[in-house]
Amino acid sequence: MKKTLYISVTLSVLGILLFSCSTKKDTIINRNFHALTTKYNVLFNGKVAFEEGREALMNAYIDDYWEILPIERMEILDDLTLPGEGGKNPNFKKAEEKAVKAIQKHSMEIGGRQRNPQMDEAYLLLGEARYFDQRFIPALEAFNYILGEYPDSDKINEARIWREKTHLRLENEEYAIANLKRILRFEKLEDQEYADANAVLGQAYINLKQKDSAVQVMKLAAASTKKREEQGRYNYIIGQLFNELGYKDSANIAFDKVIDLNRKSPRVYMINAHIEKAKNFEVTPENKEEFLEMLTDLAEDRENRPFLDRIYRQLAEYHLENDSLQLAEEYFNKSIKKAMQDRYLKALDYENIAALRFDDANYKDAGKYFDSTLLNLKKNTKKFRRIEKKRANLEDVIKYEDIAYVNDSILTLVEFSEEERTTYFQKYIDKLKAEEAAQLEAEAQKNAVASNNQFANSRDNVRTGKGDDGFYFYNQTTAAYGKNEFRKKWGDRPLEDNWRLLNKQSVVKTNTRGESQNAGSGEGEKDIYAVAFYTDKIPSDTKAIDSISKERNFAYYQLGLIYKEKFKEYQLAANRLEQLLKNNPEEKLILPSKYNLYKIYTLLESSKADDYKNDILNNHGQSRYAQILRNPQDVIASDENSPESLYAKTYKKFVTEDFQGALADTEKYIRQFTGEEIVPKFEMLKAITIARLDGYPAYKKALNFVALNYPNDEEGKRAQEIIKNSLPKLQNNKLVNDDKSKNFKILYKFNSQEVAAIEAIDKKIEEALEEFGYRSLSVSQDIYTRNELFVVIHGFKTKLAAVSFENTLRTSPRYLIENDYIVLSSENYQIVQIHKNLNEVN
Repeated sequence: MKKTLYISVTLSVLGILLFSCSTKKDTIINRNFHALTTKYNVLFNGKVAFEEGREALMNAYIDDYWEILPIERMEILDDLTLPGEGGKNPNFKKAEEKAVKAIQKHSMEIGGRQRNPQMDEAYLLLGEARYFDQRFIPALEAFNYILGEYPDSDKINEARIWREKTHLRLENEEYAIANLKRILRFEKLEDQEYADANAVLGQAYINLKQKDSAVQVMKLAAASTKKREEQGRYNYIIGQLFNELGYKDSANIAFDKVIDLNRKSPRVYMINAHIEKAKNFEVTPENKEEFLEMLTDLAEDRENRPFLDRIYRQLAEYHLENDSLQLAEEYFNKSIKKAMQDRYLKALDYENIAALRFDDANYKDAGKYFDSTLLNLKKNTKKFRRIEKKRANLEDVIKYEDIAYVNDSILTLVEFSEEERTTYFQKYIDKLKAEEAAQLEAEAQKNAVASNNQFANSRDNVRTGKGDDGFYFYNQTTAAYGKNEFRKKWGDRPLEDNWRLLNKQSVVKTNTRGESQNAGSGEGEKDIYAVAFYTDKIPSDTKAIDSISKERNFAYYQLGLIYKEKFKEYQLAANRLEQLLKNNPEEKLILPSKYNLYKIYTLLESSKADDYKNDILNNHGQSRYAQILRNPQDVIASDENSPESLYAKTYKKFVTEDFQGALADTEKYIRQFTGEEIVPKFEMLKAITIARLDGYPAYKKALNFVALNYPNDEEGKRAQEIIKNSLPKLQNNKLVNDDKSKNFKILYKFNSQEVAAIEAIDKKIEEALEEFGYRSLSVSQDIYTRNELFVVIHGFKTKLAAVSFENTLRTSPRYLIENDYIVLSSENYQIVQIHKNLNEVN
């Protein structure tokens, strides 16, 4: 009886369960069963996975506080997910799977209506998971499905807002703004929904650079949201927007709201709000101590350790503003050490230190810091290109400053008397000896300590019964370590006297007692502790001294131009040019230096400008510079005798293949306009003209001259680029096998003076082409060298066709051309023109 009852009850329960599992029966049991199963089983697990994924995504995102923050912490990846591909994040993938499972197994669409009230949440979870997995098109489909199929859902406004967020990710800002305005105007929203809608609208305005509109809606978002994190973030964004608009007072009010939240929102917002307020703070003598105390308190607060990089930078800027340069550099370095992830902050710190080094004329160190700046900047940005250009200009400064320093030192030694030289180098030798004695003493002390430790270890080993194992060379591990350390420091040295001297035939040292440490014998021996070792290297030949002097003067002139034109460092430019004039420079540098000094002192509003102007007018009255000074309102560039007009005329000669005339003009105008900006252009035109007349070796030499003498000008840089990239492709002068060539030419060589003969053969060939109807052929006169040219027939497809046509010209009674000829492929003709090696043609 009991067994029968048990079976009946069990079957009844199973029947009810089976009946309620059906998604096709619209009963209260069915609806509640599927609703509860969807909510507390499938969707619950999906939402847990979704929240874990979103939390991980937000924590992994690093905000860039140098730009206006986005309202949502989410990094957009560059790689796209193709349609049909699954999710990348396992949490979002799981959330999507749970949403799909809920829809597939628990949807109760009966009679055109959805009877499971949890389906709208399933589709919402589906869209959100796809959104954060950066599959925006499928996400948009899910949100649109909710709007179309569940118009009465309590999640409808949430779905609308998510749809517009998705439109923003798809860069449909105008469409999103129109929809959000309609939602805010016509829909009844909860406080959080109102905050979310305004925040998304604010992001749309930020994307479109409409910052004033963004401020208004972000204020509404910050006031409506109940989430403390969002309050801190939205108010910080409002402060950033006000700063961008130039309203610092309003920005500070927004930043104060962030600070007032204190621990209720993430601390990173509060610290950055303090920093932004500090940037907006107007420091005066009355409040600077208070301001410094505020920053110091921030730095000393243990809770602020993760943000010391930005705090130290602000302290550095404070000290920089107050001309405490040493303290400023100290804090910039501290900021660099603390900046782990913010590479842009490190770039700014390095740039500031580079500027300090530059102001101290420490150009090598400045160059190194600029290199570090570039390493921490994104390439192809405006700032990167600006720093890169500054670094390139600095390379020239370093080069010419080194030349000026070294050559000045040499010329100073040249002017010293023998007694002065001896005194100078003896001081240097004494310094070397003192340094070596100190080094030897330090090594002796170090060895003594090591020996004492070794003895103590050996004694302990004997006392403990370890015996000889404690001796250094009996311990294989320590002995092997010692051998490796020796090789690192000294390399492989043979076992012999004076093993520490690497080159015993070149240098001999004397010890501090004056005794020679002989390292060999021979004429090559030199003692670095002897005065003669140095004085013998001082040049005495007049030509060598003149060459050093000219190189030094040219370096000073280039430095003056670089500081003036590239860096706008007018005082440095004036110093270098004035020093140049004191050095008795070559005549060609005097006048342009004086004119540049006049221009510099005019910019500096100094009375020296009139001094140099009068100097030019009185001592160089016939020069072009004097003409410019007398008639400053004239448009010199429009004058037919201006450098620009003369360059245009010269270039026209080059284009029309009057290479001899173009070369003569370039040489003439280079002399005439020495020191002016047009000279590099003439030099480059001269180089390419030489290429046409003299070939590859002369072209390479001319390009090297332009690159070395005008490295700061566009022409010099272009020459360097040609030398690096183009010349290697042209250096091969070997003629190629022309079996596979499809273009051949016939060449007749003439002396350039044989004008009548050249015109005669040119006329005969033109008549022959016309008579025989060879329209695919043409004739030209091509310059070969300064004294030779070719009459060339172009357009033959095969070598046999060229030979056949030339034979016709030679044998036809009407033409009877008897001149020697050469048939060349187009490839070999190009090589001959580049290298001028026609004599190598068989």
